Amino acid sequence: MELKVFLVVFILFSAQSINVFCNNHDGFLSLSCGGTKDYTDSSNISWVSDSEYISTGNTTTINYIEGTSSTTVSVRFFPDSDQSRKCYKLPLKNVSSVVLIRAQFVYKNYDRLGKAPAFSVSLGTAITSTVNLSTSDPWNEEFLWPVNKDTLSFCLHSIPDGGSPVISSIEIRPLPQGAYQNGIGEFPNKSLRKSYRINSGYTNGSLRYPLDPYDRIWDADQNYTPFHVSSGFNKLLRFNLSSLSENPPAAVLQTARVLARRDVLTYNLALDTLGDYHIVLYFAGILPVSPSFEVLINGIIAESDYTVKMSEASALYSTQKRIKSLNITLKSINFYPQINGIEVYEIVEIPLESSSTTVSALQVIEQSTGLDLGWEDDPCSPKSWDHIGCEGSLVTSLELSDINLRAIIPTFGDLLDLKTLDLHNTSLAGEIQNLGSLQNLEKLNLSFNQITSFGTELDNLFSLQILDLQNNSLEGAVPDGLGELEDLHLLNLENNKLQGSLPQSLNRESLEVRTSGNPCLSFSTMSCNDVSSNPSIETPQVTIFTKKKPNKSNHIAIILGAAAGTILALLVISLSVFLYTKKQNTEVTYTDRTAIEMRNWNAARVFSYKEIKSATNNFKEVIGRGSFGSVYLGKLSDGKPVAVKVRFDKTQLGADSFINEVYLLSQIRHQNLVCLEGFCYESKQQILVYEYLPGGSLAEHLYGLNSQKVSLSWVRRLKIAVDAAKGLDYLHNGNEPRIIHRDVKCSNILLDKDMNAKVCDFGLSKQVMQADASHVTTVVKGTAGYLDPEYYSTQQLTEKSDVYSFGVVLLELICGREPLRHSGTPDSFNLVLWAKPYLQAGAFEIVDDSIKGTFDVESMRKAATVAVRSVERDAAQRPNIAEVLAELKEAYNIQLSYLAACDM
Repeated sequence: MELKVFLVVFILFSAQSINVFCNNHDGFLSLSCGGTKDYTDSSNISWVSDSEYISTGNTTTINYIEGTSSTTVSVRFFPDSDQSRKCYKLPLKNVSSVVLIRAQFVYKNYDRLGKAPAFSVSLGTAITSTVNLSTSDPWNEEFLWPVNKDTLSFCLHSIPDGGSPVISSIEIRPLPQGAYQNGIGEFPNKSLRKSYRINSGYTNGSLRYPLDPYDRIWDADQNYTPFHVSSGFNKLLRFNLSSLSENPPAAVLQTARVLARRDVLTYNLALDTLGDYHIVLYFAGILPVSPSFEVLINGIIAESDYTVKMSEASALYSTQKRIKSLNITLKSINFYPQINGIEVYEIVEIPLESSSTTVSALQVIEQSTGLDLGWEDDPCSPKSWDHIGCEGSLVTSLELSDINLRAIIPTFGDLLDLKTLDLHNTSLAGEIQNLGSLQNLEKLNLSFNQITSFGTELDNLFSLQILDLQNNSLEGAVPDGLGELEDLHLLNLENNKLQGSLPQSLNRESLEVRTSGNPCLSFSTMSCNDVSSNPSIETPQVTIFTKKKPNKSNHIAIILGAAAGTILALLVISLSVFLYTKKQNTEVTYTDRTAIEMRNWNAARVFSYKEIKSATNNFKEVIGRGSFGSVYLGKLSDGKPVAVKVRFDKTQLGADSFINEVYLLSQIRHQNLVCLEGFCYESKQQILVYEYLPGGSLAEHLYGLNSQKVSLSWVRRLKIAVDAAKGLDYLHNGNEPRIIHRDVKCSNILLDKDMNAKVCDFGLSKQVMQADASHVTTVVKGTAGYLDPEYYSTQQLTEKSDVYSFGVVLLELICGREPLRHSGTPDSFNLVLWAKPYLQAGAFEIVDDSIKGTFDVESMRKAATVAVRSVERDAAQRPNIAEVLAELKEAYNIQLSYLAACDM
């Protein structure tokens, strides 16, 4: 009778749960891979075709018998044999911090080949598992993924002789806020792969939605011992689950495996791989007593006296390192030990993403080739792109040979971690440029092009070991600066038009110089009159300088020659020492004189290098990094925090740039420009010390890690835009001479603790020295995605170039995305080209989802209109920064009035 009452109550409770949860599945996405029709299953979950989320692969339908029932499923398979990624773009916007992603893979010999495939699966940058359908068919995978982006790439990767990847379904289920943080941690560099989820004490199949509103699948209880004395126990109770962030379903907590008449209850669980595992044990007081017991995991005590209190639910978390099997043991202390549920997950490391600067630069380079190189998502993980080599998340190698590049565009200079760059046979012409910032470059191949000039930037490549310039059209003499590259051990100059004497600095044993095929090129100072003016192209030869062994017949001559040579050498050495000393004295005098002049430029303070090392704790904490070098967090002796920018370019050209920046920043003071605290110019150290702004950059708040914590409201975005425009207006109109920033972008707009914005990084800034000058002609510098197209094509820099870049920033504030990306449709890769038509038509569906429904339409229209006008291709059609500022102030005031009226 009691059992009947229990069953009736349980059924009524379950029915009530179903009624409550049947429509409570916001955020669920269920993809029928290869399916053509949408449908709703028996659990009232809607399934849709996957065709909107992937653009490759073939589809078919499989009928197979599983047990006594017949099953029909659709599948998508990928028969091509290449190694490219087959990726789904899964939407994760406006979901919780962690989502469950479940996939099923089915083969069932659909292709009649009788060879089940094997392939790997990746999420984001992580290879999460290897599917082998010859061992299990169907194969199920389930992951808990930390959400830090609006989309997630779910990819299948072919493996050698593995056959064609195939997939049947993908499901996304948002999980409770804060769930599984004990396993994933606070940082988004780990995911969890399900090994077990056990509904302890329940053996009648699996349990899932709607009993679990998050649609976790809880499998039947098994693998426990001693089997014959352990019993399942059911009791319908309600529990307060506020202490359990995972929010396990009541139906799981109401069942338990209870130890009776024995002292030890054990679960033995096999694990797929040797690795780190996260374990969650659930306990709920469904017994009329409060049992206490020891909990041991793999023989080690996790809890020595764990007590389960009546009508209360609790969980025990554990992380086990480097294990390949799992033993969970409960040892009785008082009453009957029990366990209600078990979850076991393999911890999967998520590799760091490559920097957004690197990704943007590579995407611009791809666009410049006019080819589809298949570069999508991250260049290094889970597998590196074609033509790319990586070390961790750093792109260290780029090989683009035999592609018609025609020029080395400026964005090559943003690939700061490159060690190898191969651009042979890419139709390059003119001088070598835009490579001076590649301080880590070790191997550079520019052979078989039409390059005519060395340029000036090769001298900056301090790490260069191999430089291959054979078969170009280089003319004139070889520059002395190449001899200062101390690590250079191979210089190939064959088959060019070079002539004259090679610099003596290249004449060293550690360096191999190849010179054949030039009109006249050697270390000799002899005349080239006897050399043919039209030498034939020769097979590359190695120029080797060796000492010949003397023979007896000319022994005396050699002794006399040696004596004369010694005298000559002493004279040369004396002369060299004299010239070197004079040069050093000149340099010291120049440096000292310049430092003295810089002290009079009203810079706040001149720091010694010792003070800088002390302030930064020996350069311990990096808070930023760019083409200039690195930025470190520092603290002055008075406790004031500062940002310390250390420039890496130690050449005279770099020193001139540094001096120019100090001079420029010493002349300007404005509340919306980052303040220069001082500088260090000592022993060729080039260090700038700025005020520290703890709010980080605008980029971090729009689409970085900070965007996941707090979303910027529309009124806050407008205030930031107004602040930044005020800073630019001061540079353009409030200072004499006028200053063009030249690198306006979201990462160069910093926020203080009160979210006030200041423009920073004036390393590329230019002064307009003539009051009536319309432009400054200069080499194109800037950041991909923000570059004024007119400046890029004419090399004429104007204030309107800053306006264009700031217009891109405004579009980012409106749309909440980066200027360049390689996801979605090709039409959406470039923010300017994608957003302009929408905003010109007043179609605000592209506005950042996080601010939809919170802005006044007129405020948005004003901001959108000035943003679109600012990014006009023709600079004459753009407003000046003062006009931009006036429009933004109006938009800001309109939004303030709207919020006041709404009492928001």
